[in-house]
Amino acid sequence: ISNVGSAAMYGGLFAVLVLLVFLRNFRSTSIIAAAIPVSIIATFALIYFGGFTLNLMTLGGLALGVGMLVDNAIVVLENITRLRDQGLEPKPAAIGGAEEVTGAIIASTMTTLAIFVPLVFMRGMAGEMFKQLAFVVSFALLCSLGVAMTLIPMLSSKYLKPVDSSTWTGRGLIHKLFRASEAAFDRLENNYRSVLHFALDHRLLVVLTAVVILGGSIAMVPLVGTELMPQADEGEVRMDVEMEVGTRIDVLDRTMQQIEAIVNDEIGDDLESAVAMVGGGMRRVASSHAGSMRISLKPQNQRTRSSEEIADALRDRLNHIPGATIRTRAGQGLFFLRRTMGGTERVEVQIRGYDLETADMLAERIRAIVEGTAGVTDAQVSRDAGSPERIVRVDRDKAEAMNVSVQDVAEMLQTVLSGTRAGNFRQGGDEFPIRVQVREAERMALRELLDLTVTNANGEQVVLRNLVDVAPREGPTQIERLDQERITSVRANITGRDLGSVLADIRGELRDVPTPRGFSVGYGGDYEEQQETFRELLLGLVLALVLVYIVMACLYESLRDPFVVMFSVPLAFIGVVLMLFLTGTTLNMQSYIGGIMLGGIVVNNAILLVDYTNLLRRRDGMPMRQAIEEAGRRRLRPILMTALTTVFGLTPLALGLGEGGKAQAPMARAVIGGLISSTLITLVVVPVVYSLFERKLRHAAPETAEVAENRENAL
Repeated sequence: ISNVGSAAMYGGLFAVLVLLVFLRNFRSTSIIAAAIPVSIIATFALIYFGGFTLNLMTLGGLALGVGMLVDNAIVVLENITRLRDQGLEPKPAAIGGAEEVTGAIIASTMTTLAIFVPLVFMRGMAGEMFKQLAFVVSFALLCSLGVAMTLIPMLSSKYLKPVDSSTWTGRGLIHKLFRASEAAFDRLENNYRSVLHFALDHRLLVVLTAVVILGGSIAMVPLVGTELMPQADEGEVRMDVEMEVGTRIDVLDRTMQQIEAIVNDEIGDDLESAVAMVGGGMRRVASSHAGSMRISLKPQNQRTRSSEEIADALRDRLNHIPGATIRTRAGQGLFFLRRTMGGTERVEVQIRGYDLETADMLAERIRAIVEGTAGVTDAQVSRDAGSPERIVRVDRDKAEAMNVSVQDVAEMLQTVLSGTRAGNFRQGGDEFPIRVQVREAERMALRELLDLTVTNANGEQVVLRNLVDVAPREGPTQIERLDQERITSVRANITGRDLGSVLADIRGELRDVPTPRGFSVGYGGDYEEQQETFRELLLGLVLALVLVYIVMACLYESLRDPFVVMFSVPLAFIGVVLMLFLTGTTLNMQSYIGGIMLGGIVVNNAILLVDYTNLLRRRDGMPMRQAIEEAGRRRLRPILMTALTTVFGLTPLALGLGEGGKAQAPMARAVIGGLISSTLITLVVVPVVYSLFERKLRHAAPETAEVAENRENAL
């Protein structure tokens, strides 16, 4: 939690530094930066009154939104500054500058909030995990909108001064840096206007290029692995130790001492503490043949190896201990959910069927396939080897000949082994059951048990040996059931590979394994949870995009402009795939949520372009092409500022430093990659798409007018 809180703090500092680089004015930077603490402090009120706690989700939401909290303030202040530079007085400039962009910032904020609505009502694991995050980010953005519309104009009217170019004509270093940076920004804006001019002359080429790049990124999706949750370094290593069923506990204790010596030697100074349990694993029923160990490591910045590397090293050394099966894993999963079956492994193949012997044979064959898959470790069958037992079968023919019923034999064995209730003893108002049982029956040898007698219907004593047949066999230590069916699971851990690719290899191998009649093979564990969660997230993504379009349509009172803006959404997919691929990040629940959030973030830049283009055409009467180029030139700097503050604000979170730091790193990486690609491509593609739709509308207008005139004449 402290690492995520630090990421939020450093992200805010980076965002302020970006503002300082663009604005080159401490007053302007301070005015905008005021939106961060005000919004965050107000959000803590929501956390308190909403009954939330400071956890990875709430703090992660603040870290995720810290770069976006200044977006609205940037747009407002940039517009106020432009009006001040044109000679307006402070108060009229503040009012007019805020009024011009009010519609744009409300639209951009509402579209971002619309993204989080499906997360609040989402079911399953994703809904439970991200509900608080959605509330925190949404409330923080609402606060930032209120700050941008009230506090920023007020502070601007009081403390913002217009930049006098004569002030920066000196020869000092600061003066030179300001002139150089201003010239660089001017060249950037003019070059962007030239790029727009070229793009508007070659609309078809621009659109086809964007489509080709998008198609290439879609083709790269199989190269990005999939899993349920990212594997974070939690500073823990866990081990389950099992020996043969029936092993004495003193033998297991000696083995555990040997394991402890290897652990101390291998981990060395990186070891914080270790707790061993003898006579029952972390997830199994207590028994004399099973044990477990939980190893706590020093903080990540105080050791040279990750928990996964330490687990791999221990696994190599512990595999040579004779008579023991040792399964080693790094941590237990940051967001581990205890399932009904009690498994903690990431891979689980489920065999459903009634016959236990057939299930065991099929499970062993599947276990061999799973164990031979690259990246799989510690493959095991969920049901232990059978415990030794004796089956006593009554010979009905002999029993009938000796006038003894099966019930008589069963009741005699019950009395000897577990006791029979013979009555009750009452004393002082208390009642105690009287149980009749042979003394030290558990110590009797089988031959002594068979020498006991049972009374037949004639009152004669018949030796038990003459009535029964005894056969040795192994019986199950436990029978697992799921959905009212007997189930046997093959479970395993993963190292060095993602869950999706491992399951794909296993599924391919299992296609050649014949399934007996009455049996079925399925997949559980993380894969089952992943499929269910991804279905929920896909539905959430579709609903979020629909809500974004509806919100923009309501604000614009148009169906065309929101449709143009929505073209920026698929362009974000390009950066998401590239970022996940280049950073070795899988497509998991966190990165999926980041992709959903992009649907409301990336449209903000397109909203600024389209909204300001319409403003120039409506207010100043500019032709369409001139308005597009001029809007792009004027809005380039605030677009870059809002994008870069979000990117740099998320950078500390994306680095995933410290224990648990990798938990939310995929979300930040997905947002950064998608925002970068969408910003760069949107600056060219959205104006082109806007011009295409406006051109079609202009060509269609005369025809529409003519049709209307004919209709009036006909009437």
